[in-house]
Amino acid sequence: MKLSIREIVVFGMLGAMMFASKLIMELAPNIHLLGVFTIVFTVVYRQKALYPIYTYVILNGIFCGFATWWIPYLYVWTVLWGVTMLIPKQMPKWAKPIVYMAVNACHGFAFGILYAPTQAIIFGLDFKGMLAWIAAGFPFDCIHGVSNFFCGILIVPLILLFKKVEKIGSINE
Repeated sequence: MKLSIREIVVFGMLGAMMFASKLIMELAPNIHLLGVFTIVFTVVYRQKALYPIYTYVILNGIFCGFATWWIPYLYVWTVLWGVTMLIPKQMPKWAKPIVYMAVNACHGFAFGILYAPTQAIIFGLDFKGMLAWIAAGFPFDCIHGVSNFFCGILIVPLILLFKKVEKIGSINE
């Protein structure tokens, strides 16, 4: 996956946009556009979407600290990327918003479950302790899942916008 200079710049800016959006929305706990951006970038850029996603992850570590909370970020966004990669490219137009919103919501609801194994290892929790950790965070995962569902309304319009911008960008090269 060789990158052009244009792609390096674009992916760097998209990763920074993800990070900025997270900072702007931190006032509302577990409500953000990170899942939206992950799905949009994956649909538009496919494998190359990992570049802006991991730019975001690295920026998060640089500015917020490479602490124990950050370690699961190395894989939780990749799970959403992987699930999105498995969604068929050709699906009915009416189904796209529903599918993308549902996938985004499921990632929000499952965030604590995805996060838990690393936390269990780091903090020496047994299986029961890990389940208790998941249960304690469940109310936040519910907020996360519901907000991801409604933020997912933006996914299809953003996909169309990014595809249009990419078409213009490829003409200018």
